[in-house]
This record gives sequence, structure tokens and C-alpha cells, in this order.
Amino acid sequence: MTDDLPGAAGDLAKQHPDVWSAYSALGSAIADTGGLSAREKRLVKLALAIGAGSEGAVHSHARRALEENLPVDDLHQTAFLAIGPLGFPRAVASWTWITDVTDQS
Repeated sequence: MTDDLPGAAGDLAKQHPDVWSAYSALGSAIADTGGLSAREKRLVKLALAIGAGSEGAVHSHARRALEENLPVDDLHQTAFLAIGPLGFPRAVASWTWITDVTDQS
């Protein structure tokens, strides 16, 4: 898994596998706390990345969503839903980050 991680996350995972292992275990535990489907969890994580304004996280969750066969239109809709609470500029920025990934597939 650590070989698949891009950038700083991959570097951290390789240099500090104990930290990465603990972080991954926490993520797994959190994912199992409720009744959301895998699709719902992925879209929520994408939305949170959009809200945080994290281009890298939006790219990551968009890539994972495509790997999980989520429709591109659902990813775009997630970006557009940001217009109300986050504003048009943030929604457009996040849409472009998603298209960075979806246009490559």
C-alpha cells in the first residue's frame, strides 16, 4: 500500500511505517462506526476535501472514486453542491481538481 501513495504521504509511510500503520488503523476503525455505504463514505470524504480546500485530497478521493466505479457525474455534483455553503469560487476550483483526475481516465 505504501508504494501506491504519492508525494509526502508516501514518503512518510516509507520513513515512518509505525505512524502510517496507526493512521491507517484509525481510518479503518472510523470507517466501520456507522451505516454509510462505501459509495456514501467516498462522496463524504470528497466533500470534506472540497470543504478543506485541499487540492491533493480532492485528487486522491476523486481517483479512489473512479477506482470504485463511481460515476463522474456524481463527483461533479459533489463539487457543485459546494456552491451554497462554500461559494462559487471554491466549487469551481474543486470541480477543476476533480476534472484533473477524471479527464485522465
